[in-house]
Amino acid sequence: MKLIFLGSGSAFTVNNENYHSNMLLVDDTDAKLLIDCGSDARLSLAELGFTYKDIHDVYISHLHADHAGGLEWLGFTSYFDPSCHRPNLYIHHSLQTPLWEKVLSGGMTSLQGSIADLSTYFKVHLINDNEVFKWNKLSLQTVQTVHVMNGFKILPSFGLIFTANGTKVFITTDTQFAPAQICDFYEWADIIFQDCETTKTTSGVHANYVELLTLTPKIRSKMWLYHYNPGPLPNAKKDGFHGFVAKGQVFDFG
Repeated sequence: MKLIFLGSGSAFTVNNENYHSNMLLVDDTDAKLLIDCGSDARLSLAELGFTYKDIHDVYISHLHADHAGGLEWLGFTSYFDPSCHRPNLYIHHSLQTPLWEKVLSGGMTSLQGSIADLSTYFKVHLINDNEVFKWNKLSLQTVQTVHVMNGFKILPSFGLIFTANGTKVFITTDTQFAPAQICDFYEWADIIFQDCETTKTTSGVHANYVELLTLTPKIRSKMWLYHYNPGPLPNAKKDGFHGFVAKGQVFDFG
């Protein structure tokens, strides 16, 4: 089982030095699960030699464009290629309606001679609260994170935990610095891929590097940092982290 970072940058990545922090999970049969499909996914996939034809399964953590903006490209290219089947789309049930109505419908509703919906382009697999979902032989569990407060309600956003060949993996996706909410998953995991902004001022919607420095050495030692901003990076290894994930970096879970 391998995890490939198509990119490791934030939403504000602007050139091919890095791309949005989307990932490919590749199993021992070479099947691929795309974890998030940002608006530059077609470029980051192509740089590693992949096309839409390689993407049969995709998981979407939340609805920001660097995580879901590439679904229009994936849906259209697959739909108009007679050799392709609809990709499987795994999403938490709370994301289904807003994904279509607020993100995709403006460009994808109208087809020549028909009116489309989300199921026109994707085989939708809804994930319920506290439910494990299966991708091939792998069991994955969504973890709701605190990303953005939408008025008086938390914007739905979900990380992932899974065990790959005995290695316990926690991918936060986008999250505020909220150790009290996810400390159990920090403790459970053998390796943590942690959302980390590197700006001098904290945005309040991503965990900032200076906040992550307050975690215990034990937790920091499990962490690879990603989703960081363009520009110079701190010395993460010196500060007790594994380091910053590089574009194209591969993690092999044996």
